[in-house]
Amino acid sequence: LSKYADELGKLSGKIDLIVGGPPCQGFSTAGKRDPTDPRNKMTEQYLSVVGLVRPNFIIIENVAGFDMKFDDELSGKLLTGGGNLKSYAEYIAIRLSGMGYKVSSGLINCADFGVPQNRMRFLMICEKSNDASKTPNLIDKLKSSCLNFRAKRNLPADRYVTTKEAISDLELSGKKLIPCADTVASGFMEQQYVCLDNYGAYQTQMRKGFDGLNLNSMRLARHKKETIEYFKKVQKICRPGRCLSIKERKKVGTRKHSTTVLDPNAPSPTITTLPDDIVHYAEPRILTVRESARLQSFPDWFEFRGKYTTGGKMRKHECPRYTQVGNAVPPLLSEALGELILRRVRSKLRTKVRRKKMATA
Repeated sequence: LSKYADELGKLSGKIDLIVGGPPCQGFSTAGKRDPTDPRNKMTEQYLSVVGLVRPNFIIIENVAGFDMKFDDELSGKLLTGGGNLKSYAEYIAIRLSGMGYKVSSGLINCADFGVPQNRMRFLMICEKSNDASKTPNLIDKLKSSCLNFRAKRNLPADRYVTTKEAISDLELSGKKLIPCADTVASGFMEQQYVCLDNYGAYQTQMRKGFDGLNLNSMRLARHKKETIEYFKKVQKICRPGRCLSIKERKKVGTRKHSTTVLDPNAPSPTITTLPDDIVHYAEPRILTVRESARLQSFPDWFEFRGKYTTGGKMRKHECPRYTQVGNAVPPLLSEALGELILRRVRSKLRTKVRRKKMATA
């Protein structure tokens, strides 16, 4: 923006779509929800780019808390320029409307689009329009497309894809363990993957375009014996698919409140950037990056690079593999959004051609 504003301005009217997910830490209910978090203002930079480029469509993705009112009313007013607004999302919608966009917004559960994960996300889908009253609500269009989206991929229409349907072929039982091939650290193991004769519908989708055995990011954690025993205890006590309650935390001797044992017969809870938030449904261990990626709907051909984990001060400077997976928009939802925009582009082209024919008739 500071160096290339003129070049960005030359793109005005030539770009179909800008997609972005401004940092969510200041809005997430899993965090402090700090209105003064400087990362919140990254959205302003996004709007500056929109103002210069003027794309036909805009998509903004964020956590559900993006559309929630801050408890600190004064700080909330500072964030929204002093307006008495419901949320920062409302402030952004007003700004975009002022730029000539029809703004559609709402919460979406990624599980509706075949992702084996109950992951609620706030979406804004905006279309440049001279007459907003005649522009359809694109969130409603997206929601109404989910059953057809799943049907085209042979995914269940009457229920969500389950955790076991997503990662059962990555269980360790009966598998040979070999040294991990894609880590610089020594002493880590991974399973020697064995192809199945038949895959379920979801795993078939994930393996499209990939016929090899060498899945990326399969490194297993090196759990201590006491950690393994702790996970076994958690698996016995925890209600699958739900965070440990206060009573359950006391029983297993932990203060960590976000630990969840996966329910094999239901979608996963939200995959985060912290691998020890989730325990496998059948094995006393955390998930591998590849298993987390499966639950996010990353296809098996997709490769993650860099460190597996990082900690301390380096968390602000590095983006390890678990973070890459946890922060991502699930690819299946991205695909659904892409198809929605493509349908809308084609519809506008048809309308344009029809009007041209009528004008020349």
